[in-house]
Amino acid sequence: MGNQHRRNLMVVGFTLSALVLGGNFFHDQSGLASQGGKPMNVSRITVDHVRVLADKPFDKVAKAFEQQLGQFNPEVYKSLIAREDVEKVRAKIEAMVGPSGFMLFRTSDHGSLLRLVGQKKKAMQYLVGNPLFAIQMTQHDIRASLYAPLRVLLYENDAGKTCVEYDKPSSLFGQFGNAKVTEVATMLDRKLEQLVAKAIQ
Repeated sequence: MGNQHRRNLMVVGFTLSALVLGGNFFHDQSGLASQGGKPMNVSRITVDHVRVLADKPFDKVAKAFEQQLGQFNPEVYKSLIAREDVEKVRAKIEAMVGPSGFMLFRTSDHGSLLRLVGQKKKAMQYLVGNPLFAIQMTQHDIRASLYAPLRVLLYENDAGKTCVEYDKPSSLFGQFGNAKVTEVATMLDRKLEQLVAKAIQ
């Protein structure tokens, strides 16, 4: 009886170990992972991606696109750090805005970068936005700052056609499930669509 009892305990112990290890295995498979020993939540979102073909050549579309943008000056952050009157800072930001309601934060010439691998292409990434739009969202959910400013890619495809691509703001910001954030993001959808439409017309 003693040997049988010990065998039963071993079977139970093995079964419990298998369940624990198996549970951990399936737990990781469900989307939870670790980074540096810390738990990391991974979620999946659906993003609406917009791609527009233009009849105009790349250089003309780029020029028309840039003409609708103001120029962001990062010195405005120093004004905020120095505790300058917020209304004065707001006025400075408003003065940077272009006809589209957006300003240019940065460009990345990916076309030129491809020369490192022997390719010659026209491709420019634009970082565009408006801090006054951004804070309408980030005051309700700071995670919205992950996607502000927005990215727009202008490039010439293999057929020589000019393309404009971007992710629809409402689909990026919508993941946060905040109606006030989504309302602003929907407005950004319209403004971005108008910006691209004027650039390619």
